[in-house]
Amino acid sequence: MTGRLINRTTGQILLGQVSWCSSYWCKLRGLMLRRRLTVGEGILLVEPFASRAGTAIHMLFMLFPIAVIWINTEFIVVDKTLAKPWLLAYVPRIPAQYTLEASPELLERIPVGTQLEFQR
Repeated sequence: MTGRLINRTTGQILLGQVSWCSSYWCKLRGLMLRRRLTVGEGILLVEPFASRAGTAIHMLFMLFPIAVIWINTEFIVVDKTLAKPWLLAYVPRIPAQYTLEASPELLERIPVGTQLEFQR
Protein backbone atom coordinates (compact mmCIF):
# COMPACT_ATOMS: atom_id res chain seq x y z
CA MET A 1 0.00 0.00 0.00
CA THR A 2 1.21 3.50 -0.75
CA GLY A 3 0.16 6.89 0.49
CA ARG A 4 1.50 10.31 1.27
CA LEU A 5 3.05 11.84 4.34
CA ILE A 6 1.69 15.16 5.55
CA ASN A 7 2.71 17.65 8.23
CA ARG A 8 -0.53 17.60 10.22
CA THR A 9 -0.02 21.11 11.61
CA THR A 10 0.63 22.91 8.32
CA GLY A 11 -1.07 20.54 5.87
CA GLN A 12 2.13 20.47 3.78
CA ILE A 13 2.72 17.29 1.79
CA LEU A 14 6.21 16.13 2.79
CA LEU A 15 6.37 12.98 0.65
CA GLY A 16 3.95 12.12 -2.15
CA GLN A 17 4.75 8.44 -2.46
CA VAL A 18 5.33 6.50 0.75
CA SER A 19 5.22 2.71 0.85
CA TRP A 20 3.56 1.24 3.98
CA CYS A 21 5.84 -1.63 4.97
CA SER A 22 4.49 -3.87 7.73
CA SER A 23 5.37 -7.41 6.59
CA TYR A 24 8.52 -9.17 7.74
CA TRP A 25 9.92 -9.45 4.20
CA CYS A 26 9.20 -5.85 3.30
CA LYS A 27 10.95 -4.61 6.45
CA LEU A 28 13.86 -6.99 5.95
CA ARG A 29 14.43 -5.73 2.42
CA GLY A 30 13.78 -2.05 3.14
CA LEU A 31 15.85 0.02 0.72
CA MET A 32 18.77 -2.42 0.46
CA LEU A 33 20.39 -2.66 -2.96
CA ARG A 34 18.33 0.21 -4.37
CA ARG A 35 20.41 2.65 -6.40
CA ARG A 36 18.44 5.73 -5.35
CA LEU A 37 15.13 7.17 -4.20
CA THR A 38 13.06 9.39 -6.46
CA VAL A 39 12.04 12.85 -5.26
CA GLY A 40 9.10 12.61 -2.86
CA GLU A 41 9.53 8.87 -2.25
CA GLY A 42 9.95 7.07 1.06
CA ILE A 43 9.25 3.87 2.93
CA LEU A 44 7.47 3.63 6.29
CA LEU A 45 8.51 0.58 8.33
CA VAL A 46 5.68 -0.34 10.69
CA GLU A 47 6.11 -2.26 13.95
CA PRO A 48 3.26 -3.72 16.05
CA PHE A 49 4.25 -1.62 19.09
CA ALA A 50 6.71 1.09 20.10
CA SER A 51 10.25 0.09 21.06
CA ARG A 52 13.84 1.11 20.51
CA ALA A 53 15.16 -2.29 19.40
CA GLY A 54 12.27 -3.03 17.06
CA THR A 55 12.76 0.19 15.12
CA ALA A 56 16.56 -0.01 14.92
CA ILE A 57 17.88 -0.22 11.36
CA HIS A 58 21.12 -1.26 9.69
CA MET A 59 22.71 0.23 6.60
CA LEU A 60 24.42 -2.90 5.29
CA PHE A 61 24.14 -3.26 1.50
CA MET A 62 22.92 0.35 1.21
CA LEU A 63 24.38 2.35 -1.64
CA PHE A 64 23.45 5.89 -0.54
CA PRO A 65 22.74 7.85 2.67
CA ILE A 66 19.15 8.27 3.86
CA ALA A 67 17.11 10.29 6.32
CA VAL A 68 15.79 8.10 9.10
CA ILE A 69 12.89 9.56 11.06
CA TRP A 70 11.42 7.70 14.02
CA ILE A 71 7.74 8.29 14.81
CA ASN A 72 5.83 7.26 17.94
CA THR A 73 2.36 5.70 18.22
CA GLU A 74 0.71 9.15 18.05
CA PHE A 75 2.60 9.83 14.80
CA ILE A 76 4.86 12.45 16.38
CA VAL A 77 8.53 12.58 15.35
CA VAL A 78 10.65 11.48 18.32
CA ASP A 79 14.12 11.21 16.74
CA LYS A 80 15.92 11.51 13.41
CA THR A 81 19.34 11.01 11.88
CA LEU A 82 21.31 10.87 8.65
CA ALA A 83 22.17 7.21 8.12
CA LYS A 84 25.28 6.45 6.08
CA PRO A 85 25.91 3.34 3.96
CA TRP A 86 27.51 0.27 5.53
CA LEU A 87 27.18 1.36 9.16
CA LEU A 88 25.91 -1.41 11.38
CA ALA A 89 23.10 0.08 13.45
CA TYR A 90 21.00 3.15 14.10
CA VAL A 91 18.71 3.09 17.13
CA PRO A 92 16.26 5.82 18.18
CA ARG A 93 16.84 7.51 21.53
CA ILE A 94 13.13 7.21 22.36
CA PRO A 95 10.85 4.24 21.61
CA ALA A 96 9.08 4.51 18.25
CA GLN A 97 6.56 2.44 16.32
CA TYR A 98 7.31 3.72 12.81
CA THR A 99 10.59 4.28 10.96
CA LEU A 100 10.52 6.53 7.92
CA GLU A 101 13.35 6.19 5.40
CA ALA A 102 13.63 8.90 2.75
CA SER A 103 16.03 11.29 0.99
CA PRO A 104 18.41 13.20 3.31
CA GLU A 105 16.94 16.64 2.51
CA LEU A 106 13.78 15.64 4.40
CA LEU A 107 15.71 16.00 7.69
CA GLU A 108 15.68 19.79 7.29
CA ARG A 109 11.89 19.88 6.82
CA ILE A 110 10.81 17.68 9.75
CA PRO A 111 11.93 18.74 13.23
CA VAL A 112 11.55 16.47 16.25
CA GLY A 113 8.09 17.05 17.73
CA THR A 114 6.32 17.42 14.37
CA GLN A 115 2.88 15.79 14.18
CA LEU A 116 2.62 13.78 10.95
CA GLU A 117 -0.18 12.01 9.11
CA PHE A 118 -0.12 9.11 6.64
CA GLN A 119 -2.92 9.33 4.07
CA ARG A 120 -3.71 6.33 1.87
